[in-house]
Amino acid sequence: MTLVAATTTAGVATIGTTGVVAWVVTRRPDIVAGWLDADPSVGIARFAVAAGAVCGLALLVGHLATRPLRRSLERDAAGLVELADRFASGEARLKPLRSGTTELDHVADVITRRAHDMTRSLAAERDFAADASHQLRTPLTALLMRLEEIAETDDVEAVKEEANIAIAQVERLTRVVDDLLGRSRGTGGPAPAVSLDSVIAALQREWQPAFEQARRSVRVRGERGLFVRSTPVALSQVLSTLLENSLVHGRGTVDVHARRSGPSVIVEVSDQGDGVAPAIAPHIFERSVSTGAGGSTGLGLALARDLAEANGGRLDLVQAQPARFALFLSEAESD
Repeated sequence: MTLVAATTTAGVATIGTTGVVAWVVTRRPDIVAGWLDADPSVGIARFAVAAGAVCGLALLVGHLATRPLRRSLERDAAGLVELADRFASGEARLKPLRSGTTELDHVADVITRRAHDMTRSLAAERDFAADASHQLRTPLTALLMRLEEIAETDDVEAVKEEANIAIAQVERLTRVVDDLLGRSRGTGGPAPAVSLDSVIAALQREWQPAFEQARRSVRVRGERGLFVRSTPVALSQVLSTLLENSLVHGRGTVDVHARRSGPSVIVEVSDQGDGVAPAIAPHIFERSVSTGAGGSTGLGLALARDLAEANGGRLDLVQAQPARFALFLSEAESD
C-alpha cells in the first residue's frame, strides 16, 4: 500500500512539475528571462517555490487518489484478522474472504481449508471412538455371559466348556483390538478368504445363552462350505449386530440363511417380529437413528454397513415388515 501511494505521488509530482516547467519555458519564456535577468537568486527561489507548490499539489492528489485503495485494503486486512480470530477460537464454518487481492485471498483460503480439514478430522475421531466402543461392547458382553455361567454351575464339564468359549471370546476381543489399531493407522490390504460356516457357528455359541434366556432360538440354513472375502472380525461384527438387533427388537426364531447369487454370497437375517416402522426404514443405517428400545444408540447398523463396505460388501434392509437384512459379500475360493 505504501509503495503504491509513493509511486502514485512521485508520478503525479514528476508529471506536474515537468508540465509546468515545459509550459513556462515554451509559452512564457519572458517570465524566465525576467527572473534570471533581474536577480538569478530571486529567480531560482521563485522557481523553487513554484516547484514546491506543484509537489504539494501532487501529494494532495496522490493522497486523494490512493484513499479508496487504502480504505479497501484496511477493510480487507481487518476481515482477514477477524477470519483468523474465528479460526483460532475453534469455529469450523468459515466463509472465505474475497477481496480481489491475490495474497489476502490466498491466506484466507488456507485458513478456511485448514478449518475444514480440522473439522473433518475431529468428526472422524469421534466416529472412530464411538465405533470402537460399540465393537468392543459386544464381545465383552458375551464374555460376561460366559463368566456368569461358570460362576453359577458346579458341573466341571460345563465349566470346562464355558471356559473354552470364554477363551474364544477373549481371542475374538484381541482380534477386534488389532483390527481397530490397524484401522486407526490406516493399514490394510485385500480382504482375506474366511469360512462363513466357522463365523456363523462361533456366533451361535456366543449368542446361545442370550437367546435361551429370552426363550428364543437361532436357526441356520442354506448352503454350507461357503467362503467370502472379508476379515473375520468385520464379518463377525456385522452378523453380531444383526443378531443383537433381532434379539432386542424382534420376536420368535431368528433365521440365518446363506446362499450364492452369481459371484456373491448373500447372508439374510430375519425374525418374526413387527419389523421396522415405515418412518424409520429409509434412515435405518444413519447414525443415531434408533427406536430407543433396549438402550439402542442407533450406532450398530451404521457401523455394520461401514464394515461391510470396507470389506467390499453391502448391507441392506431388503424387507421392513417383518425385518429382513441381507449382507452381500464377494465369494472366495477356500484356502
